[in-house]
Amino acid sequence: MKFAVTSKGDSKSENLVQIIKQYLLDFELQYDEEEPDIVISVGGDGTLLYAFHRYSNRLDKTAFVGMHTGHLGFYADWTPAELEKLVIAIAKTPYNIIEYPILEVVVRYQNEEKETRYLALNESTVKSIEGTFVMDVEMSGKHFERFRGDGLCVSTPSGSTAYNKALGGAIVHPSIEAIQLAEMASINNRVFRTVGSPLILPKHHTCVLKPVNEPNFQISIDHLNLLHKKVHSIQYRVAEEKVRFARFRSFPFWKRVHDSFISE
Repeated sequence: MKFAVTSKGDSKSENLVQIIKQYLLDFELQYDEEEPDIVISVGGDGTLLYAFHRYSNRLDKTAFVGMHTGHLGFYADWTPAELEKLVIAIAKTPYNIIEYPILEVVVRYQNEEKETRYLALNESTVKSIEGTFVMDVEMSGKHFERFRGDGLCVSTPSGSTAYNKALGGAIVHPSIEAIQLAEMASINNRVFRTVGSPLILPKHHTCVLKPVNEPNFQISIDHLNLLHKKVHSIQYRVAEEKVRFARFRSFPFWKRVHDSFISE
């Protein structure tokens, strides 16, 4: 089996990476950064996001597993104290593959340039460069509303516990193939109206945002913030691809939610 290891970059994570790498080589696994079967992410959920984007072109072939060097993460569940246990599990134990839905983002431009396609594991946000954000929202080809406010956030089920939750969005179990649209400080008065509630769209539905005035936007794809100019539309839907996690033990989603937000 071929493996790769990614790191948060701090000294603690780098030291763990070297130990994991040497142990797995001693077990006669092959280190391959280009075409790994499994990627071990050492750091936190942010580190795993970087790994996801690095290997987003081979999601059907690469599985991920995370070790956290700080607080328990939603993607990184192994601890440094369990390093040897994890290494032996990877080297000797057949693992289960758990698949989560991810988000497809397609940005199209006014001058009919080639469209740009992204995949997001957590979420994508859209904000104006300056002034009030105004966007027509279409659901499955039909006009739904004209949104005015600070911006919009579209999240995956596994990303629903991140920025989406801070915006008042629902926490969605990652076995549900859906995306969620949440508002950022919408303007609601006698003149302007939005639905004022997060919306959950199933796999076969598409959400399209169309600029009303300003065509330049700051669009985030997980941790990446990108400036897009002369935008014609931004299309969101559940991607055909899925992210694959290597599971060597039970990692219940609702327990993660409890431990992250409720447990003392």
